[in-house]
Amino acid sequence: MKTVREVLQAKGYDVWSVDSGASVYDALGLMAEKNIGAVLVVEGEKPAGIMTERDYARKVVLADRLSRETPVRDIMVWNPVCVKPNQSVEDCMKIMTTKRFRHLPVTENDKLIGMISIGDVVKAVISDQQYTIEQLEHYITGT
Repeated sequence: MKTVREVLQAKGYDVWSVDSGASVYDALGLMAEKNIGAVLVVEGEKPAGIMTERDYARKVVLADRLSRETPVRDIMVWNPVCVKPNQSVEDCMKIMTTKRFRHLPVTENDKLIGMISIGDVVKAVISDQQYTIEQLEHYITGT
């Protein structure tokens, strides 16, 4: 099974983030520009939270708030669960499934080094399964 480090090596280490005092509007602008569904909220170099499109829909739109006047800190999920680069993709899938997360920040030595999404995890699982299938086909056919 692949590790988080292998996933990051394939997809890249870019992390798009905002400060907790930024407006929701600015965070949404960044998310639209980068075509991402969540943005990490940082304080210094440490993850403080995550703001997702779901947070926006439920905590701004449905609450009839204004995105230009609402700070990210008011709607973000605080203290995100972080994973380490040596953790398996399977571990991440378990965390994401049981806690219903779609994004996991990756830290090493208390420093943020990346973020993985449920899409990254699914892609890695499919890749591993495809490899296993190919190996079994070669074993069965003797090639």
